[in-house]
Amino acid sequence: MMLLLVGRDLSIFEGIHVSWLDYSAALVFVIASITDGFDGFIARAWNQQSTLGAILDPLADKMLMLGAFLGLMMIDRTNVWAVYIIFTREFFITGIRVSAASKGIDIKASVWGKIKTLLQMFAIGFATMNWPYADILLWLAVAMTLYSGFEYIMGYSKKVEN
Repeated sequence: MMLLLVGRDLSIFEGIHVSWLDYSAALVFVIASITDGFDGFIARAWNQQSTLGAILDPLADKMLMLGAFLGLMMIDRTNVWAVYIIFTREFFITGIRVSAASKGIDIKASVWGKIKTLLQMFAIGFATMNWPYADILLWLAVAMTLYSGFEYIMGYSKKVEN
């Protein structure tokens, strides 16, 4: 994350090992991810679901993940093509979900979509902490991202045909 601070006074970080900065950034991401999960749980538990929420919640999820991926890409900890594939799928499927919601069609997240999100979160966490196997996790997340995207498309096309 140090590249994001270029041009700024970095003296406040003197004496701090870079791994602590990595772990701090990972902690912030984990907290944001957990609060996002609680948001959906609370909305379902209290029956506070709305069409606007169905549109905005997935967009907020995507902004969290994609912001993390962009930051990691800027410091060369993720593969540019992997991030591009994930971006493309996320925006395409979000467009489908928004279109479906405007027609009153509900396309809920599948188990595969949830697994995709978890794999992306783990890949971001490993890359943020500069741990081994981050690249393998990233490509597993890409594979699950593509598979769950295909599943969304099939589900949407079936609901539109009916």
